[in-house]
Amino acid sequence: MGKIIIFGAGGRAGRAAVHEARRRGHDVTAVVRDPAKHRDQADDGLWDGVTLVAGDVTDADGVARLAAGHDAVVNAAADLATPSDVFFPAATRALLDGLARAGVARLLSVGLASVLETSSGVRLMDTPGYPQEYRDFCLGHGAGTDALRSADTPVDWLVISPSGDFDHGGGRTGRYRIAPADMDSRISYADFAIALLDEIDTPKHHRTHLGVEQD
Repeated sequence: MGKIIIFGAGGRAGRAAVHEARRRGHDVTAVVRDPAKHRDQADDGLWDGVTLVAGDVTDADGVARLAAGHDAVVNAAADLATPSDVFFPAATRALLDGLARAGVARLLSVGLASVLETSSGVRLMDTPGYPQEYRDFCLGHGAGTDALRSADTPVDWLVISPSGDFDHGGGRTGRYRIAPADMDSRISYADFAIALLDEIDTPKHHRTHLGVEQD
């Protein structure tokens, strides 16, 4: 059993990660902007046994303080009120700085399939027929991953995304596989969380962006 801190724990991917971490017996610190709001909504027992705290993933000092004593970090945070090309690189820089100071070695970040390469080596967002209305957001999100790739850091990071999209109504099957980007690929939030926690419990991939899909 380890200690895991999850930034962006109030979103769908973050909540799934909290569920899976607690299911495995980990001690979990869940970081959200407004803990009171989430406690009021927790009618499914999500926060039972979880330390729920306020925090800002772009604040390196706050990251260092909150992450101290933890074994691994999941970053599922997003801020739609801030331009994506500002928020995601800022979050990356703050996480790497704060985690290095806190002595936390492993970072799992939730990525986007749109900037993942297909089997032909082309980013999914650049393939024919891929919707372009959120292109700027996708590029900004990808800039956060680029900041990880270019960083000189002791933190062992990994970005995981769906290979295509989430199956928003899907449940936990316990099965997934690594796959290149594919617009038709799907994975449930619960099975995506399994992939995240597997890479915390038994790290197999390092400093890259992986796609996962339903097996």
